[in-house]
Amino acid sequence: MPNVQFNHSRRTMLAAMGAAFVMPVWAAAAGAAEPSGDTAAVAKASEALRGAMVAGDKKALTALVYDQLSYGHSDGHLDTKTSFIDSLAGKNAFKSLALSDQTIEVVGNNAIVRHVFDGVNNMPDGTTTTAHIKVLQVWKKEKGAWRLLARQSCPLKS
Repeated sequence: MPNVQFNHSRRTMLAAMGAAFVMPVWAAAAGAAEPSGDTAAVAKASEALRGAMVAGDKKALTALVYDQLSYGHSDGHLDTKTSFIDSLAGKNAFKSLALSDQTIEVVGNNAIVRHVFDGVNNMPDGTTTTAHIKVLQVWKKEKGAWRLLARQSCPLKS
C-alpha cells in the first residue's frame, strides 16, 4: 500500500512541476499576442504626431515632443524642437503622409518605434516632392504621456 501512496504523490508532484514550467510559457505567449497598454499608447502618440505634422498644428506638435528633441533627417541635417515645430506650424508642408510597417518595442519608460515614412511634400513654389524613408523614433513616457525624444531617418530605395 505505501507504493500506491508514493506513486500518487509522485504523480501529483510531477504534474505540479510540469504546470510550473508550462504556465509561464502560456502566459508569455498570450501576452505577446496582444499589445500592452503602453504599446497601444505609443502607437496612438505616433499617429497623433503624423496628424499634427500634416495639419501643421503647433499646439499638438509642442505637446508631443520633448524640449530636448533631436530630429534627424535623411539628408543629415538636425532639427531641435523649435526648428522642427517652426518648419511645420501653420504650414501645409505635406500633401500626404503615410506610415507603414511600424514596429513598437516598449523598454521601461522608453519606446523604440520603426516605420516606413511615405510623404508627398508641398514645396513653396507649388510643386511637390516625395519622401520614401525608414525612420527610427525614440519615445519617452513621463507623467503618463508619451513624447518624442529623438528621431532619425535614412533613405530607402524606391
